[in-house]
Amino acid sequence: MKSQIKDRLALLREELRREHLSAYIFLTSDPHQSEYVANRWKGREWISGFDGSAGTAVVTLKSAALWTDSRYFIAASEQLEGTEYQLMRLKMEGTPTIAEWLGKELSDADDKTVGIDGMIASVSQVETLIDELRGQGGIVLQTNFDVLERIWHGRPSVPVNKVELQPLQYAGEECSSKLQRIRKALREQHADGMLVSSLDDIAWILNMRGSDVHCNPVFVSYLLISSHRVTLYINKEKLTNEAVRYLAESHVDVAPYNDVVKGLRDYFEYNILLDPDEVNYTLYKCVKREVVWGTSPVPTMKAIKNQVEQEGFRRAMVRDGVAMVKFLKWLEESTGQTEMSIADKLESLRAEQPLYRSLSFDTIAGYEEHGAIVHYEATKETDKPLEKKGLLLLDSGAQYQDGTTDITRTIALGPLTAEQRKMYTLVLKGHIDLQLLRFPDGATGTQIDAIARRPLWQHGLNFLHGTGHGVGSFLNVHEGPHQIRMEWRAANLRAGMTVTDEPGIYLKDRFGVRIENTLLIVPAGETEFGRFLGFETLTLCPIDLRPIDKELLTPDERQWLNNYHEKVYEQLKDYLSSDELSWLAAATAPI
Repeated sequence: MKSQIKDRLALLREELRREHLSAYIFLTSDPHQSEYVANRWKGREWISGFDGSAGTAVVTLKSAALWTDSRYFIAASEQLEGTEYQLMRLKMEGTPTIAEWLGKELSDADDKTVGIDGMIASVSQVETLIDELRGQGGIVLQTNFDVLERIWHGRPSVPVNKVELQPLQYAGEECSSKLQRIRKALREQHADGMLVSSLDDIAWILNMRGSDVHCNPVFVSYLLISSHRVTLYINKEKLTNEAVRYLAESHVDVAPYNDVVKGLRDYFEYNILLDPDEVNYTLYKCVKREVVWGTSPVPTMKAIKNQVEQEGFRRAMVRDGVAMVKFLKWLEESTGQTEMSIADKLESLRAEQPLYRSLSFDTIAGYEEHGAIVHYEATKETDKPLEKKGLLLLDSGAQYQDGTTDITRTIALGPLTAEQRKMYTLVLKGHIDLQLLRFPDGATGTQIDAIARRPLWQHGLNFLHGTGHGVGSFLNVHEGPHQIRMEWRAANLRAGMTVTDEPGIYLKDRFGVRIENTLLIVPAGETEFGRFLGFETLTLCPIDLRPIDKELLTPDERQWLNNYHEKVYEQLKDYLSSDELSWLAAATAPI
């Protein structure tokens, strides 16, 4: 792989010289600003060898660097070793911005022009880069050149997998009703229409699903909404006869995917709303009408689950909990397993459940020191045998047609050190304390984030990833706009939103701990100070009691844990064999 990266960089630099460019920026994205992308758009991975879901590679004629966040510091360091890439750790002191680094690297360059694919970069990304690069000695950004088309031989094509309908019994709201609500929101922003680029937004609006992106049930397309017309831009071979009929009945026109450029040029309304974080720069430049810059109303609508979706989540969590209990019992009794073999076993148990469609992300099974790698994924080279000692961090989830699951459990495989027990219990305290919280309606995730971190902070510990993210309804496992994290996020928390609770601690080369449940935000009463919200725990799976230092738990934390385990037992007991039920009774015994 290292030699391949060297050869690819050589091809890239030949093209840069031919085009009089001094550098090129490779983003982790696609034309729809997706977090996870179809193989065609994995250009950053192809040019760098780093396969994480977040990162930016920048290559000059004489150097290369890759920026990524704390989830991937360890993995990126290992994957970039032996290449010329320098790892840039985001949000760490001393790490330059991309523009600052390019300013230094290109200080003596003859052609101070940097390339980026405008079909991949959002409007906000491009305009920010233009300003920052201009301040670094007048560096120019060129957006009309996709260098990968010339150097990536055998580059995958745009996916053409068939789409399917998401029935009303799972969606809970007709497409026509959603469009009506979107148009009302657009009028409030004084906009006549909008371009929807986000793939999960399109899937939600149309009550359709796809399989174009691994683990994400979305399909590559655009949706152009005007005051009286809706057009879906999609490769028509993706549509079944049923989908064609459904779209016609829903008064949604269909045009070829690449015709979105023509559609924007021919757009007939007075103005159009574009979300600068969602729409790519090249498509923005095609618009001939007045642009209303604003935030898309769709993510917030999608994030607030209707009653049908909420019930779907509850049902999906029961089935997922059954699979998890079967797995945990099997794991406790088995020998000779590895990180990869247990991931395969868990997937097979989930696949036995009704309405199972796929994993919601690739399982993270990290034993001992691998648990300290936040987004670790075992390979044949790294696959570690499990022993009857230490901690296993297992982060996994599934796509069911009525709900998406995301759960992490840290499991004691045998004797633990005092340090492991302490760290486990501190993480558990933060996990519980957040779920005990009652907070004002409309508070943001940033305002409540510290609750989950307080037990760790008190001991001088911290984790650098977010504490929680939204979860889609048979959609992407990461869903916004709300998050629970240290960095400021303006999105308000509202009843009906799903969100995860996943504090952790990661000690490099030793072990990691993370405990995660998916929650539903619910009303929690009203006082003279306004409406308050709280959490309903959706995930149904025992939290390992064996690593707990009970002396560190408060009475309220103990009571929450006992109440939660009582709920897990009651919800799952009718779906288990007698042996499995006995195991569950022991795993959920009160402390």
